[in-house]
Amino acid sequence: MERKIFTQLDPLDGPHLNNYLTHAGFRRSQNVIYRPACETCRECRSLRVDARAFTPGKTFRRTLNRNADLKIAIKFAAATDEQFDLLQRYLNHRHADGGMTNMDFERYEMMVEECASETEITEYRTPEGKLIAAMLVDHLTDGMSLVYSFFDPDYSDRSLGNFMVLTHLRMCQEQDMDFLYLGYWVPDSPKMSYKARFRPCQTLTHAGWRTLPSST
Repeated sequence: MERKIFTQLDPLDGPHLNNYLTHAGFRRSQNVIYRPACETCRECRSLRVDARAFTPGKTFRRTLNRNADLKIAIKFAAATDEQFDLLQRYLNHRHADGGMTNMDFERYEMMVEECASETEITEYRTPEGKLIAAMLVDHLTDGMSLVYSFFDPDYSDRSLGNFMVLTHLRMCQEQDMDFLYLGYWVPDSPKMSYKARFRPCQTLTHAGWRTLPSST
């Protein structure tokens, strides 16, 4: 049975607590921050990319070139109808059996705006102005934490999920930040395997953050 430890983020000390607990392996969802605490399983591992040392390989360079025409805008975390429409299309195509498919606009608004932390939303648009991807991002003292992303399934050939990670790694480098936090990584999960492709990266162990071996 899945178990979690969680606590509420207060508006007064939310940014400080979110920063501290993210470093300790927690993950934020609205004003709640949590981490898995299963009795017999330790497969969910927090993963962060060493932004200073990251250099895109051939595959990632192709992804960057393929999306060089997109317009990127960093905005205050405010929900819009346009974002919500995109989220619905994403969920219905990629996570039709998930628990978020019944989300209404009010719940989406809570997801984006109820955040006792330093949060922004990054939008990605075509040259014609169409919104095709978005990423909710928390700012930490040593980097950024990617909270949630979604994209237009009609543009799957662009590898937008990877592109959003790559652009935030570039932002970390431009702002002299150390790490990009990608949330939980499960080694044998096909949906999470992409996170370990961004090297060098570290996972949180009982002995602290450790570099993931290249053979993993």
